[in-house]
Amino acid sequence: METFGETELCFPQLLNASCLKPKRSYFEAMLTYILVFSISVLTAFLNLLVIISISHFKQLHTSTNLLLLSLGVSDFCEGLVLLFQIVLIDGCWFLGDFMCSLYQYVAAVVTSASVGTMILISVDRYVAICYPLHYSPEVTQQKVRICTCLCWICSVIFQTLILQDNLKQPGRYKSCVGECVIITNYIAGLADVIFSFIFPIIVIVVLYMRVFVVAVSQARAMRSHIAAVTLQHSTKVTAQKSELKAARTLGVLVAVYLMCLCPYYCVALSSQDNSMDASSASYAFVVCLYCFNSCLNPLIYTLFYPWFRKSVKLIVTLQILQPDSCEANIL
Repeated sequence: METFGETELCFPQLLNASCLKPKRSYFEAMLTYILVFSISVLTAFLNLLVIISISHFKQLHTSTNLLLLSLGVSDFCEGLVLLFQIVLIDGCWFLGDFMCSLYQYVAAVVTSASVGTMILISVDRYVAICYPLHYSPEVTQQKVRICTCLCWICSVIFQTLILQDNLKQPGRYKSCVGECVIITNYIAGLADVIFSFIFPIIVIVVLYMRVFVVAVSQARAMRSHIAAVTLQHSTKVTAQKSELKAARTLGVLVAVYLMCLCPYYCVALSSQDNSMDASSASYAFVVCLYCFNSCLNPLIYTLFYPWFRKSVKLIVTLQILQPDSCEANIL
């Protein structure tokens, strides 16, 4: 490959227009390839198990699990999107301007949908713990489906408005051939940070602080009265314990999500002129970290949800292909 000085060019035939290719050792490049590809495939596979489990087994068709299904879909898409990051490992984009804009757009939509789903999960747990008598009649599966669809639709509309300049004219902001970069104006960038980062974090943290305050008081009340309850009351106590366990599990889910999300927006905020260079090392790292969170979610389900372990066993052994397998006892 031809070089420009001591640095290789992405497109040697375009001597004056090509981007410079950063030097990496063969071992470093191969290790990065294997790591990114493994995370991508594992993320897509594990979240596909989540999607199949909740979609197939009727016992899992609950309001909370429908939100987990939406999160699983967004995480599955994150795993597929990460495959495009492999193209950028060498610091060059070879798929053209249109694919660059499409890649960035799909990643942004999936990220927004994931953030919106996290807010819905927090609201779901807030209502279930703080207003248990209103949860069943108010939070129905139909309402959850509507809210989930609105979440995805709003994500598409919002990111279309944010990235409209990049979508109208792909590659308009690149400085050389082989660069994949998007730039948003100040207002669009500020709106993205507020509605995709600051506002969701505030809502999620406030709701979960309220949830855990109420959860602790309920746990103390149950411990002090559990010896005196009748059989009828003990059923209610069991239900309360189930809700508290769900809140704790989803609390871990949200905490891990925020830890993986914050670096992404820190890099976005630190970039100059609201630009995000998809071929930069910092961008690649935060994208991989964010997608690694999508890989962690099913593992969290495995640790905290027995129904997920049972459903995965039925899926892997192909027992879901049997007649009436959707009626299997999973819970």
